Amino acid sequence: MQPQFQMTGQASGELALQQNKVLRNTFMLLALTMLPTVLGALVGVQMQFAFLSGSPLMSFLLFLTIAFGFMWGIERTKNSGMGVVLLLGFTFFMGLMLSRILQVALGFSNGGSLIAMAAGGTGLIFFSLAGVATVTRKDFSFLGKFLFIGMIVVLLAALANAFFQIPALSLTISAIAVMVFSAYILYDISRIVNGGEDNYISATLAVYLDIYNVFVSLLNLLMFFSGDRD
Repeated sequence: MQPQFQMTGQASGELALQQNKVLRNTFMLLALTMLPTVLGALVGVQMQFAFLSGSPLMSFLLFLTIAFGFMWGIERTKNSGMGVVLLLGFTFFMGLMLSRILQVALGFSNGGSLIAMAAGGTGLIFFSLAGVATVTRKDFSFLGKFLFIGMIVVLLAALANAFFQIPALSLTISAIAVMVFSAYILYDISRIVNGGEDNYISATLAVYLDIYNVFVSLLNLLMFFSGDRD
């Protein structure tokens, strides 16, 4: 029986090492994705980038088409170096798209402070929830179905608001998105820690989207409640 216990212990140890490796690589690649995101945002702000600004609905649909195209390509190549290349290209594109809300924020006299507050709040949410997931190692997979439904609701509401342009609906969407994607951080990090995700490129993509959506939603709320145009 002793050799069997030894083999079981060795297998458990190897699994733990693999999970830690995926988590470490995910965090490293996640940090790297911030560079093209910031670069894309800076380029977009300097160019005053506007993605079909005259047609919000078409802009939103085209954005979704390009974004899902990138995500499809990343998932198809996630076991090769091309997956990293596509992921970095995707984050540059997302930085360009981020420049639109940054331009609006910078139109406020306290725009820089609002952006910094949104970034700080996003960082606090991420490190707090990632810490909970990694330290407790609790399995939060039970949240998956609820979060998926929440994400679909947010997506459909955002699509509707791209057509109707209702400020109150935009705020509601942002508030719900902060809660949903904050919970997704907990869920996605938990999946890595507990072996539910064994590919660091896929894991990075998921966590990146969580952080991105939390930041955008927080910034939208801060602009409404604390923006100063004077």
